[in-house]
Amino acid sequence: MVEAKTDKKPEAPQKAEVAEKKSEKKFDRRHEKPQEKEKKEDKIAHRVRVAGVILDGSLEVTRALTGIKGIGIRVARSLHKALEIKKGVKLSSLNEKEIEELESMIAGLDQKLPVWMLNHRKDVVTGKNVHLLGPELDITNRSDIDRHKKIRSYRGVRHTLNLPVRGQRTRSSFRTGGTIGVVRKKEMPAAAGEAKKKEETKK
Repeated sequence: MVEAKTDKKPEAPQKAEVAEKKSEKKFDRRHEKPQEKEKKEDKIAHRVRVAGVILDGSLEVTRALTGIKGIGIRVARSLHKALEIKKGVKLSSLNEKEIEELESMIAGLDQKLPVWMLNHRKDVVTGKNVHLLGPELDITNRSDIDRHKKIRSYRGVRHTLNLPVRGQRTRSSFRTGGTIGVVRKKEMPAAAGEAKKKEETKK
C-alpha cells in the first residue's frame, strides 16, 4: 500500500516561548562585556621628582611646579616660558633631559629672575638677593622673626604679642576670646539718689 504523503508543517512555537527567547537575547546584549580593544595609552608617571620634591605628573608643568615651596604661579610661568615648553604639556611627558634643565633653572633662579621677584632680598648676613626654596625658606623666615624679637623692633614686639605686623586694623579683625554682648553700667546708689532729688525739685 502506498502511504499518503502528508505535508505537515512543523508546529509553530508558542508566543510565550518566543517572547522569553527575545528577552534572553536582549538581556545578554545588555550585560555582555565589550570586547577588549587594544589602545595605545601613553605611560603616565603619576609621581615625578623635581628638585628633591615629588610632584603630581598628571598636572601641567606650571601647575605642578607650584607644589614646590617658594615657587608660585608667577615664577612657574616664567620657568615654563624660559624652557620653551608648549602650553598644556603635562609634567609626566617631559623626558629626563628636560627635567634636568628644569632643575638647573630652579637652582639658578637668583640669576634668571629679576630682583623684585626674589623672595629674600638683601640678606642680613651676606647682603645678597636670594630666592629660597623648601625648608631653607622656613628656616630663614623663622630666624628673621627671632632676630626681630631679640632686638625688640616694632615688628618683633607685634610678633611676640601675636598681633598683625603690617598695620592692619584690630578693631574688627584679629580678635580673640568669646563674644560679649552689650553690657550696661550699673548706676551708683548715690547718683541714683541725686537724680531722684532733681526730679522732686522740678515738681
